[in-house]
Amino acid sequence: MSEQAHVVMDLRNFVSWFSLLKITQVFETMSGSEILEIKGADLEMRQDLLKILPPSSYRLINSNETEDEEGFFQLLIEKITLSPQEENQ
Repeated sequence: MSEQAHVVMDLRNFVSWFSLLKITQVFETMSGSEILEIKGADLEMRQDLLKILPPSSYRLINSNETEDEEGFFQLLIEKITLSPQEENQ
C-alpha cells in the first residue's frame, strides 16, 4: 500500500457506537493531510462513519471491500484542511 497512515485505530471487538465516537474524536485532533487507518470496521460502522463525517473534511483513500477472516473491513481516510474561504461557503 502506497499510503502511509499517521494514526492507526484497531476497533475489532468494540461496540459500534463507541467506535464511531472514538473515531470522530481522533479525527478532530488530526492535522490536514494526515491519514487515519481504521482496522476492524464492520459494514454498518463504515456506512455510519461516512454519514457523520462532513464530506468536505476527508478523502476516502481506500475502502477495502473484502472482509478479513473475522468479517471486518479496513478504511484509510485522509483529513482535508479547508481554507477559511471554503469553510465560510
